[in-house]
Amino acid sequence: MARRNNRKRRPEPPGPSGFLVVDKPSGMTSHDVVDAARKWLGTRRVGHLGTLDPQATGVLPLAIRAATKLIPFIEGGAKGYDGTIILGSETDTLDHEGDFTSRFEGTLPDRETVEKALAEFTGDVQQVPPMYSAVKKDGVPLHKLARQGKEVERDPKWITIESIEMTRFESPELDVRVLCSAGTYVRVLAADLGKAVGCGAHLGGLRRTRSGPFVLEEAKTFERIEAAVERGGLEDLLVSPEEALGFPVLELNRDQRIRLVNGGDIPAGELHNRKPGTRVSVLGEGGDFLAVGEIRADHRLWPLRVLPLEG
Repeated sequence: MARRNNRKRRPEPPGPSGFLVVDKPSGMTSHDVVDAARKWLGTRRVGHLGTLDPQATGVLPLAIRAATKLIPFIEGGAKGYDGTIILGSETDTLDHEGDFTSRFEGTLPDRETVEKALAEFTGDVQQVPPMYSAVKKDGVPLHKLARQGKEVERDPKWITIESIEMTRFESPELDVRVLCSAGTYVRVLAADLGKAVGCGAHLGGLRRTRSGPFVLEEAKTFERIEAAVERGGLEDLLVSPEEALGFPVLELNRDQRIRLVNGGDIPAGELHNRKPGTRVSVLGEGGDFLAVGEIRADHRLWPLRVLPLEG
């Protein structure tokens, strides 16, 4: 019988917690970016807030160290995308990475027809997840089944498309700007548009411009991040937990801190008039992030998630 390796992993040295907003380059998976960040920061505790397809670029927020505990309070926010849709052809992956499955030989629709069809996709709509996706069927990711040449029935899911703006029309291409709920596939939107106008379509390119509170303007390229690593300034690129969460902030004294980190409630201080259910970012005397709290009906603050101490 093989002997079990009972060696414990050496504890990581303490380091800064927060969120690193990466401008993901094309050709990398979201997990590839997580692996790179683990090397940059010297920690295994890195998680991303929402997968981006390998060929897509743009906003990929990463939670670092203790901030990984805050992901449930941030994920699920609105997403923004700039995409290019190509009319007249369909692919098996619904984007330009796949093999062509059909080509339209007739006259392509004009701008007015496409704009009218796009407008029908705003609001609450149903999407069928694509076969080439991380959605699971009976515990197996759909993309694995697709690569085996299998196609299975998928349940449609409700998503919300808040707005779609056509920013360019040069047939057969058009550019769109989309603001939508988490879980929306712009690839599916492209394919569904193609069906609606009768010529087929697929997604030519995609750039995420927003993910919850994080926007493209604050996303950092690999080159900028690696330069910061070399000069020892990567911490300066992190977004603080309280800034990312956007909750009201309450700073505690030493005695309140001890009570809170041990699961006790505390007075809500200047926030005592906030309505019950209000979530609060709780800081220590030195401004370090301690916890997410919630104001209850008794107007006291109760801890929802206390972050582990670093060091």
